[in-house]
Amino acid sequence: MTALALSRQKIDLPPSLRMGMIVASSALFALCVYAFARWAMGYAPPTPWVHDVALTAHLTTVIPAIPLGAYLFLTKKGGTRHKLLGKVWLALMMTTGIATVFIRNVNHGQFSWLHIFTLVTFIAVPRALIAIRAGKIDQHKRQLRNFFLGALIIAGLTAFAPGRTMWQWAFGDPSAAQLSHG
Repeated sequence: MTALALSRQKIDLPPSLRMGMIVASSALFALCVYAFARWAMGYAPPTPWVHDVALTAHLTTVIPAIPLGAYLFLTKKGGTRHKLLGKVWLALMMTTGIATVFIRNVNHGQFSWLHIFTLVTFIAVPRALIAIRAGKIDQHKRQLRNFFLGALIIAGLTAFAPGRTMWQWAFGDPSAAQLSHG
């Protein structure tokens, strides 16, 4: 496909999926901002493990990836802006994936079931790049859509499961002692 044809591509997601992405990514991002604000203002329980470099790197890369990913899916594809922001988004996702290898406070120092999303990231990012470089646009779109929904939205919502760090920040009692759960 020529560069001109790529730059003229339309937004191609069905309205129901577009609305679902908007609602899910907006809700997840709002929850993240709320949780972080509560923690920053001292209204969340103490979470000393958050000072761990890996968890800090994870949070500082995954949270901005939520609205950026949604933006990329909901706008026109193929232009210079899409390509640049797409590279930024993939870099954020790969960095967050690398950071999660070192986050192991959920399962007593071992990998947990959540690390399946790390593996998904390490597979999805290179596959998406290979597909687009080979001109397989439909494959690239499908892989990244599934990656966004699975490894970012679904994984992000699991961060708000009771006992996990984001849940403690968003809903925890600041006077209660909490156990370490990434």
